[in-house]
Formats: sequence, structure tokens, C-alpha cells
Amino acid sequence: MRIAFITPELQPLVRRTNLAEVAAALPQTLIAKKQSALVFLPHTVDVDPNEIEDLTEVGQVDVGGLTSTPFTVSTGVFRTIPLALFSHPELFKGRNPYGNENGPYPDNWRRYAAFARAVLASFKLLNYSPNIIHCMDWTAGLVPLYRHIDFVQRDLDHPVSKAGVFFSFQNIAMQGSFERNILPEIGIPVELFKGIRGVEHEGRVNFLKTGLEFSHLISAPSPLQAERIQGVDRGYGLEGTFQRRSDDLIGITNGINYLAWDPASDPSLSHTFSAKDKDLTAKRNCKRVLQKQLGLDTGARTLLAGVIGRLDADGGYDLLAEVMTHILERNVELVLMGSGQPEILERIRTIEATFTGRCRLIENYDTQTAHKIMAGADILLLPPHHNPTHALSAIAMRYGTPPLVYAHSGLEDTVSSYSANKRSPTGFTFSPYSGEGLLSGIDDVREVWKDTADWKKLAFRCMKQDFSWEATAAEYLKQYRQVAKRLKAEHEELS
Repeated sequence: MRIAFITPELQPLVRRTNLAEVAAALPQTLIAKKQSALVFLPHTVDVDPNEIEDLTEVGQVDVGGLTSTPFTVSTGVFRTIPLALFSHPELFKGRNPYGNENGPYPDNWRRYAAFARAVLASFKLLNYSPNIIHCMDWTAGLVPLYRHIDFVQRDLDHPVSKAGVFFSFQNIAMQGSFERNILPEIGIPVELFKGIRGVEHEGRVNFLKTGLEFSHLISAPSPLQAERIQGVDRGYGLEGTFQRRSDDLIGITNGINYLAWDPASDPSLSHTFSAKDKDLTAKRNCKRVLQKQLGLDTGARTLLAGVIGRLDADGGYDLLAEVMTHILERNVELVLMGSGQPEILERIRTIEATFTGRCRLIENYDTQTAHKIMAGADILLLPPHHNPTHALSAIAMRYGTPPLVYAHSGLEDTVSSYSANKRSPTGFTFSPYSGEGLLSGIDDVREVWKDTADWKKLAFRCMKQDFSWEATAAEYLKQYRQVAKRLKAEHEELS
């Protein structure tokens, strides 16, 4: 099967969000499964052409009135992934994928409308005829619509018309919403400015909604989220669209790169370990080394909790801040790593100074330290109200570190709560979403922590969970075949 991936990010070439990892890992895994993949990527400021093997200019494609300057299309290979790179002197050169320190670029509508048209126009230039066009996030939201109005309605034999469309999103809050006056400039008929089977949402042109409306199949980051976003006030305003398209909406949980996150071979660790080990001696040694490096007390029976992520309200810090002192008073050590607002970081520093040897703040993200925290912590705190991806919880499990998450965060289908499933738990949940609820969750953790034998079983069970990209890619292939069936029905209807 030939799959075209359309994305503004590709790890580690361009990374701004979790999309970068998905955009790289999925095609890599599919290629390993003997499938054909080609990634279509705009040439933004992060892209270093020297990292792309055999980069060769193929030609240019015109996108009509969106810009007077054509896109230059080049092909190459990036870490086993075939790549089509789209360069444009005004829209993308020297610019980030989404915006700068002042916020999103005001012409993002033009940038990604032009990119969508350029991608579809390049198929003939590249002599490329995919079976599936996989559109990733709002930036590719106009691709399914342009396919429909510019190709399917005009020429069913065109390579674009012969491809089915699969649309996936990682963060539903990012939708690409713009004023309606852009309609004539992006070539969309005014009659499509409507809520059902159209581009309109709350009086604006919504790129994400457009992708949802005109794709054959839609994918959320997990089965639970696919179900939840159809509920009232759970779909960031798009509940009606998800309800209408419920038969075409699925959830696929992202995989984890176990080559990058493997405690059995992790070069960042002082001691390596795996689920095959007879006990947790090596993990306990990792904890002791981490405590020593960070200046924490080295008591083996002191519960060490790690926090990795944004230290703000979105990251659940508002909840943690309420009870942080109470947690530290419960014979629990805290290691927090991430960035945040200056006043928040200053507050943590004050607590750190008050609880010397019990609390440590590591500002910003450091990859090696993240690996050490995963291995050395006893639990990983994930307090956000909503978790669009399970990556941190799944990685923590591989390192024998059970996660503590909010009971309705979207992680319930990957974290099996100890309170609800005592036979085969893989972590803990807390509820309600309050400081008191979080503190109650910490107390549940401490209760199990007292029993060394039970805790060992929990840690080993976590390490045996399989969230590999191989399993995820197999599910995508299954759904791509469903897209092919819908494509066939579409052509039969139009013929």
C-alpha cells in the first residue's frame, strides 16, 4: 500500500508538538512492514537540507491565486523515510511551522492553503499515485476539500481522485480558525460556508473541521477520546461534527519508540534493567544515583515522584501547587522538570528551599535527565485535566514507574487503575479534579508502596505493557483498508 503523509513536523528535523514523533514513527514502521510511504513537508526554518540524503530538486508547482510564486519541490530520504520537501520564498522560508514569539502567523491560512494545493499538484510532477492520503492535523485540513472540488468532481482518473483520505489529529484544541473573508482567496465556493458538510464553524472558516467533513475516515489519538469528544462540551465545539460522523470516527493509540526509551539499553542510566530481571535492584540503584545527583535525601523507602511537563495550568500545576507542601510532608520527594511562567517557577524555588533534600526543580527540558527521572522515580505524576497523548505514561510504565493520572483525563484506556482493577493494575488515578483529589491519589499510592511485594508486581506488570509502534501501525493499516472500501463506494456513486 502506498501512503502519502502530509505534515508540518517530522522528528527530529522539525519538532514543535507531539505530531512530530507520530509523523516520523508511523511511516518508518510502515516501511519496515514492507509498505510504501512518502512524507510531504514544508521547508520551514528548522529543516536542515544537509540532514536529508540525496536531496534533489524535481521541479515547481503553481498554486494559482494564493501566491504568484511557485513552490519548488525536492525529494530525498530522511532516516529511511522518503521525503518530498516544498520550498517557498515568502510563505515558509525562514519561518516556523506555526508562529513566533508574538503568536501564530496571521497568514497561516494562506500558508497552509497554498501548501495543500501544492501537495496535490505535485502528484503528477512526482509521477506518484498513492492509495491513501493521510492528512495530519489542521494544517492539512484543506487537502480533503481541494481533492473533492478540484479533482474528484472533475477527473476521477487523476491520481488525487484515486486516493482515499484518512484524517488524524493530535490536539483537537488546535483547529486553524480564520475569518470568512478568506474564502475567495483560498478558492472555496461561498456555498460551502455552512456547518454540515462545509467549512464553517462559529462564523469562521475552520481548517480542522474541514478535514473532518471531507475525509473518508477520521482518527483521534485514542479509542476513549474518539468516544468522549462526541459528548456535550467535550469536543472543543465540534461535538456535532463528531456525532454526525461517528460511523467514520475511530481512535488509535500512538506507539512509543522503544529504541529511544528502553531501560535495558538506555545509555543515560547508571544501571540498566528490564522486565526479565528477577528483582528491582538496578532500578533502585538508578533511584539512589538520581537522588545523589540532585541533592535529595537517599532514603530507599522514601517515595520519589517525578513530574515532567509544562509547569502551568494546562500541565496541572495549579492542582499540584495547592497540595505540594502537603505531599512533601508525607515522606514523598518531588522532582519537577519543565518550563513555566516566572512567577510559578519562583514559587517552586521557594518550596524547594523550604524542603531542602526533598524537592528539586529542573528548569526546561533535558533529554538525558528525563531518562534518569523515568528510571529513578517510583511514580510519575501526570496531573493535567486532559492528556491528548499517553506517551509519558507509557514510557514511564516501560521503566517500571507507575503513573498517577486524573481519572477522566483520556488516559483511562492505557492506565489501569489500582483502585478499579486490583488483579492487573498498571497505575493509579485520582478524582475529583482538585487538590484534595490529587492528594487522595498520592495517599492511595503510598498505601500500595508500603507493601514491597505488591509494588514489585505492579512495576513488573507496567514494564511488560506493549505500546510499540508495530502494534499501532498494524491498526492504521487495518483502517487504511477501510478507507479504500469507502473510496470504491464513492467512485461507484459518482460514475
